[in-house]
Amino acid sequence: MLSQNFPRIIRVLLADDHIVVRAGIRKFLELSPDLQVVAQASNGQEACELLKQFNPDVAVLDIQMPVMSGIEVVRWIRANRLPVGVLMLTAYDDIPYVQAVLRSGANGYILKTADPREIIEGIRDVFHGKSVLDVALTQKLLVKLAKQDETALVEPLTERELQILSLTAKGYTNKAIAVQLGISDRTVQNHLANIFQKLNAESRTEAVMRAVSLGLITANIADRGS
Repeated sequence: MLSQNFPRIIRVLLADDHIVVRAGIRKFLELSPDLQVVAQASNGQEACELLKQFNPDVAVLDIQMPVMSGIEVVRWIRANRLPVGVLMLTAYDDIPYVQAVLRSGANGYILKTADPREIIEGIRDVFHGKSVLDVALTQKLLVKLAKQDETALVEPLTERELQILSLTAKGYTNKAIAVQLGISDRTVQNHLANIFQKLNAESRTEAVMRAVSLGLITANIADRGS
């Protein structure tokens, strides 16, 4: 029986073209009582087919897979508006990969070298609508973004936009931000759209990283305390 800390099972699709790697990941994921791997795929196309068949809560994808890459799968998920969170679990720590993944619409990016507990927490966070970025990658991405001219603001962020961005950095969902600030979900969405445009960002995580690199907010995107 699940404890009160885990009110429901999080159904996971696992996609990786290495069968031994999949088996290892599945083994430690299912040691957690709230996680269940309901489907496994060996390539991107198979992942898409299984996503439609099993409707998992979270898809854990590798980047490099036959037929379709993990990034292509994420784009397919978003284009088809599937209600599934996406966590990229990969060995690639190159910043261009990280940026491409975040821009594709993934909710998180964790390295396979991470502690299994971090991967499990990452899946839980993605399920709850939070953004997740591997701790080892955070500083590298900040340095990269700080060197890019595109990080320059189109126009300053308003006080309300900074409030929303700070809460986003702490892992608050749109609904939680709305409750915290006493505004509607739609208003939060509108503010985030403006923030993305001003920061030239295409995801919540990318917006937070750019805001941190510019010194607009001080936050640890890996903080899961909220």
